[in-house]
Amino acid sequence: MIDVASSMSVPAGLSVGASATLAVAIAFLLDAIIEEPPEGLHPVVWFGTVVATVDREWARPGLVGALALGLPLAGAAAVWAVVHITPGPADAVVAGIALFVTLSRRLLLSEARAVIADSESDLVAARERLPALAGRDSEPLAAEELRSAAVESAAENLADGLVAPLVAFAIGALVSLPIAAAAAAWVKGVNTLDSMLGYRSKAVGGPSARLDDLVMAVPARVSAVLIAAVSLDPGAVRRASRWAKAPPSPNSGWPMATLSAVADVRLEKPGSYVLNPAAAFPDVDRGLEGVRIVDRAAIAAFLLSGGWVLGLGGVLG
Repeated sequence: MIDVASSMSVPAGLSVGASATLAVAIAFLLDAIIEEPPEGLHPVVWFGTVVATVDREWARPGLVGALALGLPLAGAAAVWAVVHITPGPADAVVAGIALFVTLSRRLLLSEARAVIADSESDLVAARERLPALAGRDSEPLAAEELRSAAVESAAENLADGLVAPLVAFAIGALVSLPIAAAAAAWVKGVNTLDSMLGYRSKAVGGPSARLDDLVMAVPARVSAVLIAAVSLDPGAVRRASRWAKAPPSPNSGWPMATLSAVADVRLEKPGSYVLNPAAAFPDVDRGLEGVRIVDRAAIAAFLLSGGWVLGLGGVLG
């Protein structure tokens, strides 16, 4: 019988939970201080460069798209190997760095705030910034539609850019620190694959889109609950259920609709969906408040995941 506990990579003197909690804390601090690694040194950028080689016409796009699902597994395997061979207690630091690379909080929220602020004073600048947040044509958008797009993006990115990797890390920590870091990397890889290939216009993207829908089902709903919780509005998720299925994605509507409910604002992607249609579009103040709500939910996600993995020390340590 395999002794799972003895095979785990645990920093000397630290329990399994304490080691993983240290990794979460390191990821949070790096996000707060650095925002993002330099583009040339960012592993997600490297991963995107590899994915880009798949983004073309193929004679059998479905088969190629299915084979592309191995790319996130390869990335996760590389992360597992690096953390696994790092001696304790340095492996917790390496795992924290790996987790940080999978997360996006401060930079994306800063960009959302900038779009909202520019929407009042400099529409050209707001339109130029928006594509970094939302995949839509910004040129025809009015000021209130730019603010709506920024708020929507903040809510959606809470789920796929933060909660999903943290949930994967927390679940992986039930096995080992290397598995936790690898799980976060795999989820980030799946999300990146979908963001680059998972469009109806790209035949090769079908498998990645379906996998992303499956992977994001829980994190999207967890994000909605976090938004409601930090707003002290437990009924928001129920109210949001009236609009959550309006977006074509089966998952992104949940955090967006819940944010529209707690902030009492209309969020709309022209020609695609409307959330909370009876409310007004966010003005600058309401838009910035929406971003602050998302930031509080993000910090809550860090605290909860840290608390979860620390609790594992009493179970597995």
